[in-house]
Formats: sequence, structure tokens, C-alpha cells
Amino acid sequence: MVQNKLKLAEKNRELYNLLNDLLKDRLEDFLNWMETPLKPSIRVNTLKIEVEELRERLEKQGFRLKPVEFYPCGFEVEEAPFEIGKTIEHFLGYYYVQQKASMLPPLILDPQPGEYVLDMAAAPGSKTTQMAQMMKNTGVIVANDISIERVRALSHNIDKLGVVNTIVTELDGYKFGRFLEGRMDRILIDAPCSALGTLHKTYEPLRWWSWGVVGNLVRTQKGLILAAYRALKPGGRMVYSTCTLVPEENEGIVNFLLQRHPEAEILDVPDFGLKMEEGITEWKRNTYDERVKKTRRLYPFENQTEGFYFALIRKPEFN
Repeated sequence: MVQNKLKLAEKNRELYNLLNDLLKDRLEDFLNWMETPLKPSIRVNTLKIEVEELRERLEKQGFRLKPVEFYPCGFEVEEAPFEIGKTIEHFLGYYYVQQKASMLPPLILDPQPGEYVLDMAAAPGSKTTQMAQMMKNTGVIVANDISIERVRALSHNIDKLGVVNTIVTELDGYKFGRFLEGRMDRILIDAPCSALGTLHKTYEPLRWWSWGVVGNLVRTQKGLILAAYRALKPGGRMVYSTCTLVPEENEGIVNFLLQRHPEAEILDVPDFGLKMEEGITEWKRNTYDERVKKTRRLYPFENQTEGFYFALIRKPEFN
């Protein structure tokens, strides 16, 4: 473990200092998690196949599946005779390979059939297609990304999974506050972030992570959350989520929204039986609004998942 600490400190001293300040005596747990591969998991696409039918087909091929505890359409792959993404069922769009923590933002948002939903940073489409199946392919989802390459991947997955209620756009997310002002029932912002919750599968963030990069991400995140709030209908709900641990990208962004829109309501985030911790209100020299405690941190080493942050926000009805 000492070697892991030294390796991290040598690769990126700024990041090491952040994690040490944030996690303190749990830093070793985080570093152990970084070195431990997570089991793959899948989400059954009920737009094309029933859950039990898909399970039977995969188990006949030698896969051993364990139900995800909080979602009947999810399975962890306990044993695999070959790569789970190389079956004919995957090619046909009967399931999507998706880490189980990634299934949580749509479940927290809970889009309903017939609603108007915006996915502001949608590519490659795991959460968009999950919401489409939750909505039974009804209503309308606007699935957006700013990169044409990522939009191509998004469109491919939407087609592959049989989603027909989704409009794909390639726009700067800031524009939706003006284009869709007051029109959307629900909005998902799975924001671009510094991705520290994915270090178990790639050390890439160790190469580029810096406070300068975080500053650029924070500016983007602030613009997206303000635009999303403006696009919500009165009474509408949105989820702000990231796969990072950095408070400036998480609680700091929700606090920024509350400063601009003090009427915004922060709702309780269901824990789905997982171990989650409340949002922090003090970090370095920053003090955040007490309501931020209702947001939730999913530390990866406490659940053997990816790391995530979740905030559920409601725009109140106005008289």
C-alpha cells in the first residue's frame, strides 16, 4: 500500500494532496479500490426482451449472473466464458454493458411515460437508453452532446437498442436554457467531470488532472446547471451527477445554483440500499449551503462500484 501511495504521489502530486485532504484515513481504501477490477454489469433492455428470457439465454452460454440489488433490469457478471460485450444478444441490443453505479442517475430522476426529458450530456447513451426504457418509449427525450464523434456513438446506441422517443442534438448545453425555457418535466445533467470515480479502469486522469483543468470543468458545470434549471417547468425535477469526488465539481456546483436561485429545492436522494454519505458543507475555505447535505456521495470503496455524486433538485411551483 505504501508503494501505491508513492506511485500516486509521483504521478500527480496535486491529485494526491486532494485525495489525502478529502479522504484522510480512507485514502488506503481508495487506493486498494483503484487496484481492484470491478465485475462487469449489464442492463437488460426491456424494449426488446424480457429480463428472465435474457438471463436464460446468457446462462445457457455459460455466464453466471447476479441481480443488481437495487434494479431488476441489472445484473453483475460473476463468471464469463468470454467477453460479455461479444454475444449475439449484445449485438442485437438486448442489453447494454453498464456499470451498476451508472444506472443510478436515471433511477433517481425517475422519468415517467409521456414526459418531456432532456439529457444534456448524453453520449454514449447508457442513461438516455435507460430512461427511454423507463418511459416505455413514450414521451420525448432530447439527447444532446457537444461532440460530433460522441453524437455518432449516441445515435448508434439509440438505434441499436430500439429507442424511438429520442431526438439527438449536437449543441452547447448552455443554449437549452433559452431554447427550452420552462418546457421540460425532467432533466439529467451527467456532467463532464474529472472522472476520479473511474480510476479503477483507467489511470488516464492521473496524467491530465490539475486544478487548472478542474477550474475549466467547473465553469462548464456551472453553465449547464443554470441552463438546466431555466429549462425546467415549474414543479419539474433534475438530477445533477458526476463520477468524480472533487467537492468543487459537486457540492460547489449545487451551492452555486442555490446562490443564484435560492428558491430551488434540494430533495432527498434515495440510497437504494447502498452506502451513501451526505454532501459536505465545509471544504478548505468554502462553506456551502446547509441544504447541500441532502445530496449524496457514493464512495467507490464502500460499495465496490464506481464513485459518483448525486443531487436531486426541484423547481418550485410559482403562484
